[in-house]
Amino acid sequence: MDQPSLALLNAAHKAEETKENFHRELDADLETFHCPTGEFPDDFQYDGFVVTGSRASVYWDREWIGQLKTWVGDAAEAGLPGLGVCFGHQLLADVLGGRVEGMGEYELGYRTIEQDGKNRLLEDIDETLTVFTSHSDHVREKPPGATVFARNEYGIQGFRKHNIFAVQFHPEYDMETARMITKGKSGDLSPQQIDAVLDGIHSTNYEAACEAKQLFDNFLSYVRDIQEVGRVGKSGDVPETEP
Repeated sequence: MDQPSLALLNAAHKAEETKENFHRELDADLETFHCPTGEFPDDFQYDGFVVTGSRASVYWDREWIGQLKTWVGDAAEAGLPGLGVCFGHQLLADVLGGRVEGMGEYELGYRTIEQDGKNRLLEDIDETLTVFTSHSDHVREKPPGATVFARNEYGIQGFRKHNIFAVQFHPEYDMETARMITKGKSGDLSPQQIDAVLDGIHSTNYEAACEAKQLFDNFLSYVRDIQEVGRVGKSGDVPETEP
């Protein structure tokens, strides 16, 4: 079977680093669109889509955020499988009827989350896993009908609704990206807080967090299953059951 064709909706302002991270982790035919500069797909002729992280908030009044919400909402309604990461997680929650709001603090660095072991996206991943997080907004209320499959003390870390999967953490990060993102928070956090996070960015934590990268293969496996059985095609038919 050919590689799945995915629209990579890059919401990051530092576009190239984010593009490189997702192209490294996703073994798929990716067509990348830099949403903050007004790039969006013309149609839904893809096997799925991915929405990346961003320093933006989904509730900001920005033309590109509104355009992204519209495209993603239409794609989800057409039955395309979707994966959201961090900002993408929050944007998908918002589009599907959930509630996103500021936390009043940052969750930054390697953290532990718990998953229920029942979700296709985190299949074959330990129920307690290490992930890298970087966010000050969160999904306060899940979308109606969605299933929450991962949490920690900061709240919802993963949800699914029909063909849409989303995670708050960053499985795509390498250590270089984690350090760059952390140093970029120097205007929001104290030097002591920044140093504490930087001290935790080392090979042991990174290797533990690499387990979560399996979710990219799991998502592509889900997309291929849908391709194979033909339950969602380019016509936009929504499957009656979920593989």
